[in-house]
Amino acid sequence: MDNPVEEIKKRLDIVEYIGSFIPLKKAGRNFKAVCPFHSEKTPSFVVSPERQIWHCFGACGEGGDVVKFLMKWENITFIEALKELAQKTGVILKKISFEDKVWRKRERYFNMNNLTAEFFEYLLNKTKFGEKGIDYLKNRSIKLATVKKFQLGYAPSSWDSLRLFLKKKKFEEEEIYENGLLVKSEGGSYYDRFRGRLMFPIKDSRNFIIGFSGRSLDEKDKQAKYINTPETPIYHKRETLFGINLAKETIKKDKNAYIVEGEFDMIIPYQNGFTSFVAIKGTALTNEQLMLLKRYTDKITLALDADVAGEESTRRGIEEAEKLDLEVRIVELPIGKDPDEAVRTDMKAFKKAISKPIPIYDFLIEMAKKKYPENTSFDKKRIGDEVIPFIERITNPIVRSHYVKKIAALLGVSESSIEAIMSRIKRKKKQLDSFKPNFQSRQKEEREVVIEKYLLSYVFQSNNPNETSNEIFSIINWDNFYLLPHQKIGKIFLESQKDKQNKFNLNSFVSKLAPELRQIFDELYLSASLEQNLSSENILKLALEIKSFYLKREIKKILTDEVEGDKKNELLSLSKNLKEVEKKLLT
Repeated sequence: MDNPVEEIKKRLDIVEYIGSFIPLKKAGRNFKAVCPFHSEKTPSFVVSPERQIWHCFGACGEGGDVVKFLMKWENITFIEALKELAQKTGVILKKISFEDKVWRKRERYFNMNNLTAEFFEYLLNKTKFGEKGIDYLKNRSIKLATVKKFQLGYAPSSWDSLRLFLKKKKFEEEEIYENGLLVKSEGGSYYDRFRGRLMFPIKDSRNFIIGFSGRSLDEKDKQAKYINTPETPIYHKRETLFGINLAKETIKKDKNAYIVEGEFDMIIPYQNGFTSFVAIKGTALTNEQLMLLKRYTDKITLALDADVAGEESTRRGIEEAEKLDLEVRIVELPIGKDPDEAVRTDMKAFKKAISKPIPIYDFLIEMAKKKYPENTSFDKKRIGDEVIPFIERITNPIVRSHYVKKIAALLGVSESSIEAIMSRIKRKKKQLDSFKPNFQSRQKEEREVVIEKYLLSYVFQSNNPNETSNEIFSIINWDNFYLLPHQKIGKIFLESQKDKQNKFNLNSFVSKLAPELRQIFDELYLSASLEQNLSSENILKLALEIKSFYLKREIKKILTDEVEGDKKNELLSLSKNLKEVEKKLLT
């Protein structure tokens, strides 16, 4: 097949496909959404069914076709995305015309991890070495079906069993080391990273094994209880959530994700029917993990360990989640130090706790009270310093008033004192927000470019581009545009318009553009999708503004030379035109 990408795009509607990942809302001829690739509250992500493209007009500025979307969504290479979409649509990839070294390495490391998981799984279930691991799992109430579901395994107390196994499978020591499965000694020799440990394969949302976590089975072991895969080309701790491959569909359906701290805290609830749990690695909930969850839900419930570290992790998680405009709730465990122990000790109490999570502000107040229990002015000040900044962010006046009263009563001060502190916090934030570098000249240039894009987009997205263009191009001409690509696109459009009998066809028009213009066109084409309320009168005013920019540029050109003869007459004519345009802009 000459062009598999085009064939995939023919068989796969981009709106339907992207709509299966994020909610899309109709916006004229196109669809819009909050961009899934950065944090924002106002939709800036636009999808075109006609052009089969998407573009973000917000912070990330990304755009492309359905292949590029999957690449961004899953953080994978072009070839990986192409293969996945080809399989989905039934397109046969006969030949890939270029070598993708990044993909080749990733594919090789995924294969290496699959073999490693099978190796550990076999040792746990089929050999005497794994008996210790099986006994441990039985004591933790883990069923054999769960062991199989999570592909749990066992790494023997050997320095080179995995190394020798993978070498037989034609993997080099250096790449096994780079994939995090070996450690290199000071002398340059290699040995197995995981030894004498229960093994948990860590999978991404597509079910690929990206790394491992190994738990010691000897409580007297002086080494760390858990050892994890280090950063590798395919494993990034900050972006990883254990169990996301199994939980994502339930999270999407229930519109809520429960976040816990360790593998068993995810596995035990899952085994008992709670299938929307995911586990972070360590105690830090990161922005990247929350962005991953935001693909599936706008609500998270934190059920972290009931200890000091867990409480601090919960606090940091709340701060990170607020930045992404996620709704946060907290589970207070009724018994046990973590969800694993709580489920095994009292299932009924655990069910009740997760069904009635507490508001984050009550949790923060209780946490601050525990941290600063003394009834002194200093401890009261510390409680206020920790809690009041969170209350200041509450937008609902009733909820805000409730917590102002609550914290004022706790601290033994007036509500007006709390309001005064919140006003200071707000002023300080405003000062920080208002401090921005002076890019005044750059902003003027950008406004002109933005208007150009918008006007061209408005023409091409209108029901009758020929008719719409007549109004706009009665005020300006193609050479009035500031950017040369915009001039070229405008000129080609006006030339194609000469044959009034032919109805305008968007894709036919795009085919006339040079390849370097098509990418520019696709971005500007979607520009008008985010504004649906501009009147015809406002559009004409934007055209007048472009005319004003153009006349000012032409006047400036002449003023840089000596003005005499015809040039002087031209300057007078331009100045007169500019006055007329500016007069119309004021009316």
